[in-house]
Amino acid sequence: MNRVYALLIACFLSACGGSKNSTDTTTLVPGDNTSAAIVVMEDQVKLGQSADLVLFTPNERISDISWAQTSGEPVILLAKQSKVVSFSTTLSGDYGFSVTFKDNNGSYRTLDKTITVTSELSPMSLRLSHAVVEQNSVSLRTYFDEDVDTDTITWAQVAGPTVTFTEANTQGKYAVFFDAPAVNKDTLLTFEVTLTHNNQHYSDKVAVLVESSEIPVLSTNDAYFKNNRLATVFPYNPNSPVANVLADCVYSNKLKVNNNACNFTQSPLIAHVTRTPTVDDIMDHVLVSHQWMGDRFKAFLERFDNEHNDFKNLLRATTAIVISYDIRPSFYQSYTGAIYLDPDDLWLTPEERDTINQAPDYRASFGSDLQFEMPWRYVKNNNYASFFPNIRYRLSRNIEDTLYSFASLLYHELAHANDYFPSAVWNNVSRSEKIESIAYGRITQQAIQSDQLQRVMPLNGDEMWKLARVRFHNDPPANSTQKAYTPEDIAYFFKSETAPQFYSYSSTREDYAMLFDGFMMQTRYAVQRDVMITDQALENSAWGQRGREGEANIMPRIEFVVERVLPEFEDLITALAAMPVPVNFPVGSNFRDTLVINTDAANHTIAHELLKQSRQEDIRYTPVIGREYTTVQLPVLNSLK
Repeated sequence: MNRVYALLIACFLSACGGSKNSTDTTTLVPGDNTSAAIVVMEDQVKLGQSADLVLFTPNERISDISWAQTSGEPVILLAKQSKVVSFSTTLSGDYGFSVTFKDNNGSYRTLDKTITVTSELSPMSLRLSHAVVEQNSVSLRTYFDEDVDTDTITWAQVAGPTVTFTEANTQGKYAVFFDAPAVNKDTLLTFEVTLTHNNQHYSDKVAVLVESSEIPVLSTNDAYFKNNRLATVFPYNPNSPVANVLADCVYSNKLKVNNNACNFTQSPLIAHVTRTPTVDDIMDHVLVSHQWMGDRFKAFLERFDNEHNDFKNLLRATTAIVISYDIRPSFYQSYTGAIYLDPDDLWLTPEERDTINQAPDYRASFGSDLQFEMPWRYVKNNNYASFFPNIRYRLSRNIEDTLYSFASLLYHELAHANDYFPSAVWNNVSRSEKIESIAYGRITQQAIQSDQLQRVMPLNGDEMWKLARVRFHNDPPANSTQKAYTPEDIAYFFKSETAPQFYSYSSTREDYAMLFDGFMMQTRYAVQRDVMITDQALENSAWGQRGREGEANIMPRIEFVVERVLPEFEDLITALAAMPVPVNFPVGSNFRDTLVINTDAANHTIAHELLKQSRQEDIRYTPVIGREYTTVQLPVLNSLK
């Protein structure tokens, strides 16, 4: 997602020894000066808990890490290249593991460890032990049986440098969040959760390995990722032509204006490599923090991008696709030409979701003192288009369950990429000039496609633009006039405008992308967008509409955008003419009770409808209600040469 720019700010936005194959089966106490060891929280783990192993090497830098299971019932290790691995315990027995790595001397070594899973079933578990780079964000979460008294949940840090939780009072909390401390060598943090159930006390421990980094977190205004420690990522395809440079070009704390920036020769657009990319071509440009994220992304493209090739075509305007556990929310960055994706739409198993940082969106409280809300959602056949398994129930899902939520995200972010670098400029951009310089030049020359849209078919509504600054940026906070606006006032401002929804006013770039993603979801999947203006409780609407993209004064703006973002779209005029007529919701409606309206639904099977209905009534599933995307400032450009 692009970044808002103002003035000169751009929108881009366990044994010692050097012998090969040495082994160790001892449990290390964190703080020992052993050169390398496998650390476990407990040698015996209860059923239902997570078993964790940590490769602890505080006194040397290692590389080429590879974990393998050597005995026991097969389990899945989702971070085989990390210093920390975990697995869910579903069967009792002994489980053996080995880890191979390259030490300071360039020698390969192997350590071994066995963990015993007992037959005792625990009513709670704590997840997830993992490795993070110093100063990166961390989330930990406890899971428990439904009849557990959650008020008895107690969190405690039991080892390592003291961290500060984001909430001072963690009693009874399901999850905690904090930033890893700065360290000068790999440091182990240990946390424990206790609770009482049927007069019995239970506990579980989790480890967070904080890895030191030689790269500082930059705090200057010219930093690409100011005050934001990035996770370690690796190329999905290690043999890709850009594998050795891609992370340094698009996801590194070293990046700042006029320093370490790359050009299109080093980090080419996919369009510079091929105009007809295959899925494998796309995967050459993918960086991930966990292997499964790339696997799921690849499977999504293979499963859902065959008929029209929309995503492969749109991805041509990117240099890289970064999918990492610490990205939230997703965004596009024009200085790198890359999109950055939150993997929350990709996981299929609860173990995969465990690896994702669960910190809430930092913008959640913005505009909380306004009297109105503008909720939105995607709907299909008079029901929610997507359902999200409630995190506490640890349910799996199918790849089909991710289709609409992830497709809408891709359409949105890739609209940004093709806004900055549309097909018309692919042959003309310099391969030797820094990408940041090219992007900056296009911005200052108002050559971005969304700038042209604003010139020829502007999005008006001055008050809505100001309110969007409050709601989505908190800059400035709401003034007294804005705090006094009622939902009826907002309906008066908005309903005759040419924006499909409120977030369009976040920036001209967002206006452009929202027009594209809403149209594509309708025309490709018959998925429509609802938008409503309500009180804060979402119970009393002043105005609402389904399929707003079909408004006569909005469709010309959609036509402008689609022609430029996806010139391969066939018969656009016919598709626009086939857009359903928007349907208004009755004034006074409750947002949650307006799914079913009197329109002709598309043909669908009774079995599918019953499944959707059952999920709507099942507390284990949460309907997906619209999420916003990100708009944050990036480098100051007055030093750009």
